[in-house]
Amino acid sequence: MSTQRVLVVDDEPKIRMTVRGYLEADGFEVLEAPDGPSGLQAVTRDRPDLVVLDVMLPGLDGFQVLRRIRQSSQVPVIMLTARDEEVDRLIGFTTGSDDYVTKPFSPRELALRVRAILRRAESGPGAEQDAADGTLNFEGLTIDPSTRTVLVDGDRTAELSALDFDLLIAMARAPGRVFTRRGLLAQVWGEDFFGDERVVDVHIRTLRRALCDDANAPRFVGTVRNVGYRFVGRVHPQGGRT
Repeated sequence: MSTQRVLVVDDEPKIRMTVRGYLEADGFEVLEAPDGPSGLQAVTRDRPDLVVLDVMLPGLDGFQVLRRIRQSSQVPVIMLTARDEEVDRLIGFTTGSDDYVTKPFSPRELALRVRAILRRAESGPGAEQDAADGTLNFEGLTIDPSTRTVLVDGDRTAELSALDFDLLIAMARAPGRVFTRRGLLAQVWGEDFFGDERVVDVHIRTLRRALCDDANAPRFVGTVRNVGYRFVGRVHPQGGRT
């Protein structure tokens, strides 16, 4: 098996050096970039398996870099941010990041998250079940696991990240079942996920936004206060699977 490449984009040499040390100790090949433009060039030129991307970068900030990456690549991206604000996390996930780590951070924690995301990207949760499942039909929502597409009200394709799709289908396969955040993390992110459970809340927000679902009057994803979430969509009268 070839060595997996991780690109670290950060303008602080000490951070790049520290992250490099931990990741190389875990067997990864590490590439570095000190700013946004060179980070983009490295993604195109070197095709890393995962990108660790700082938000505050010279040239282009991390959100701009991520948007441009997503125009041509679905490489997993972990955002590094010193600004632990909900708006930053929301913007990052809406743009297509897979996880975030707030500075100051534990390099060991970051290395564990890198390994967990890459393991998930290789196997894909529920990949065999996706291939076997037929289309899921609900009132106003159609989910096709084979093509990983979602139609809202029959004529609008919802633009979902890979994680948001996995989150949706995990809940839609068990309508009405209450999922805790930890349960969703285990099912979607993997049992070895190491990080903040709030990542689920952020992805639920971006999922609802893509589905045009109102949290106060949900058609598809409901909140169970102090517990977690459940899928509340009604199975289509003609049947739930085709």
